Amino acid sequence: MKHFVFDAYGTLFDVHSAASKHAGAIGPHWERLSQIWRTKHLEYTWIHAASGRHTTFWILAQRSLDFAAASTGGLSDDLKAKLMDAYRTLIAYPEVAGMLKTLRSRGATTSILTNGDPGLIAEAVQAAGLGALLDHVITVHEAGIFKPHPAVYKLATDRLACRPADISFQSSNRWDAAAATVYGFKTVWVNRSGAPPEYPDMPADHTLATLADLPKLYA
Repeated sequence: MKHFVFDAYGTLFDVHSAASKHAGAIGPHWERLSQIWRTKHLEYTWIHAASGRHTTFWILAQRSLDFAAASTGGLSDDLKAKLMDAYRTLIAYPEVAGMLKTLRSRGATTSILTNGDPGLIAEAVQAAGLGALLDHVITVHEAGIFKPHPAVYKLATDRLACRPADISFQSSNRWDAAAATVYGFKTVWVNRSGAPPEYPDMPADHTLATLADLPKLYA
């Protein structure tokens, strides 16, 4: 496989690391708050994509945090600001850098295809020290619509000048892998949470618990 394209949030970067960083200030319900924050953030992108009302990923992160806070007893404005600041520099999963190095050592290209805003994902990549390990960082900003619209996946084939089947696409979001499968990518569902299978009519080609074993799939 020549081209490897990765979703960013939840796949390369731990979306719960922002709340984890401030768990003491949030309180014992920090994991519930973080899960609601993530779920609503995704839901808001779907609604905006379906309605054709595009906005920034950052704005939706703020709105979904407001909802999560209100759903779990409230947070101070100062703490919400700290959580949003932490969201800019989410922690990369521990296997990510080594995995990217291995793929690139074989001559493969490595790219991100993300809902994130250009500046937001640039901060995350820089903070994690992954910039030199990525050939392309592609954002939905270029298509003007969020995943799972096909126009987003087309950004990758256009940028890499290849067929969909020439791309292995990795995502921790099963719905993302399903849409990418329909578009024609080879897909890997990174099932970090041990979630049950779904979308049987849009199967991923492979399922992994982490990205550590990705290079072995194409050894």
